[in-house]
Amino acid sequence: QVQLVESGGGLVQTGGSLRLSCAASGRAIRNYAVGWFRQAPGKEREFVVGTRWSTTSTYYTDSVKGRFTISTDNARNTIYLQMDSLKPEDTAVYYCAANSGGPYYAPSRYDYWGQGTQVTVSS
Repeated sequence: QVQLVESGGGLVQTGGSLRLSCAASGRAIRNYAVGWFRQAPGKEREFVVGTRWSTTSTYYTDSVKGRFTISTDNARNTIYLQMDSLKPEDTAVYYCAANSGGPYYAPSRYDYWGQGTQVTVSS
């Protein structure tokens, strides 16, 4: 099993940046597909970015392309989400997730989830 713990959320002004971290334990995260999702109040959880390091396949949702970047530090067993040029519509609880298959778009395909971290972008 993999345990995931997110951190790094907070309040930032429009145009600002944040870096989210997702610390994994239990198994080496490089052996899994990982994704970042977000959920705004009253909305469904949505896919932000997914990747599987062994294949170098990475997929971003259109609204964050060019602004968000996923990366990993295998030595720390940690996944990062660098978020630049933040907009108020990026406000949500952000979750990292992992599964042993591919970087799927559907949240239901992921087996392991963190507890989430709040990101608030003020206008």
